[in-house]
Amino acid sequence: MEHRTVRANGLDFAYFEEGEGPLVLMVHGFPDTAHTWDLVRPAVAAAGYRVVTPFQRGYFPTEIPKEEAFDADTLGRDVLALISALGEKSAIVVGHDWGAGAAYSAAGLDPSRVKLLITLAIPHPAAVVPTPALMWKVRHFVTLALPGAAKRIREGNLAHIDELVARWSGGWNVPPDETKHVRACFAHPGSLEAALGYYRALRPMIPPSQRKKVTVPAVAFAGESDIIAPEVYERARRRFTNRYEVVRMPGGHFMHREHPEVFLRELLRVLAAERTRSIAD
Repeated sequence: MEHRTVRANGLDFAYFEEGEGPLVLMVHGFPDTAHTWDLVRPAVAAAGYRVVTPFQRGYFPTEIPKEEAFDADTLGRDVLALISALGEKSAIVVGHDWGAGAAYSAAGLDPSRVKLLITLAIPHPAAVVPTPALMWKVRHFVTLALPGAAKRIREGNLAHIDELVARWSGGWNVPPDETKHVRACFAHPGSLEAALGYYRALRPMIPPSQRKKVTVPAVAFAGESDIIAPEVYERARRRFTNRYEVVRMPGGHFMHREHPEVFLRELLRVLAAERTRSIAD
């Protein structure tokens, strides 16, 4: 499938699109690309949705911003701008990893634009309590933000990308070509540096958009063997004032790739339930 391009929030975003109906915007994380949704997009489109899966800012072939801007609020504004640029007033937003952070921010910045918030592998950031064990598990937050991180990863022939995927989804027999699209993306000048810019933009305090309680209906997919335990997602309930469901999934951080059949079954169930509610309303 050839990608399309749209201008949003001052950048040219590349994206894949499939299907017709209500917009479902699916946002990837790291180390990943829009191809992470290749098994999901056609199934959701077949269920009667217009599914758009963009490459996040800086991820080739999306444009790299001239000035470094990768904070969560900027990512949230990207989501909102993409909805508008695609000709819609609102959308169902699905986000994995950094895409989940962008989705939380979008819902905080303008909840009227997010019909349903669906996140994978990241609980609401305000519910995460740092512990020594957790800090060790997420040590990449520090190592990937260090000066020269991109150079070191390249010198290792991007092997660290595969190491991260294997570590975060420890029980997954990762297919040999699982990271081929990520590697192709990061082969383009500046793209790996941009992707690591998301980590450089992290600050101890959560951003303003994520300090607000989530007022839109929300569903969080939690991997049973992920870095962050499903219990944290349950603890996050106090951050949501609308409907909130935690879907426990087999697998780790890349649960939608590890167990696509289970993920698709649950995702389509969630979407169908929301559609039924919308019709009833």
